[in-house]
Amino acid sequence: MYKSILLAVDGSDHSIRAAREAIKVASLSPDSKVTVVYVADHNNAKTEVLHSGSTAELDFTRRKRLQPIEEILAENNIGCAVKMLHGTPGPAIVEFANEKNFDILIIGSRGLNTLQEMVLGSVSHKVVKRADCPVLIVK
Repeated sequence: MYKSILLAVDGSDHSIRAAREAIKVASLSPDSKVTVVYVADHNNAKTEVLHSGSTAELDFTRRKRLQPIEEILAENNIGCAVKMLHGTPGPAIVEFANEKNFDILIIGSRGLNTLQEMVLGSVSHKVVKRADCPVLIVK
């Protein structure tokens, strides 16, 4: 079964839904472990730095976004580790997933409409195209 699970999150409601699905998958194997990955997006970094007073405050704000996800996993007795990455979310998630050879990658979908997805592209779409492991996209 899936023992090494990568859960890609951004702190949104979509991430919480993805976390609930990760719990279901992790519950299938007693020795499974979830790695929660959050990418500090370079496109938003400048704004985040300007609005924070210090590096410690910025790190605290980012960790706070992950707190509900960590709590959900803990409530369900799912062991997890959190990894913060920096870069563009799609490529950063794919690179991390492929380097660490996860059994499955779980990611939420923001539900872009066809035009938005065509123009902007979605992180989940980019991940599914390039990840070497199975990918579960949660709507």
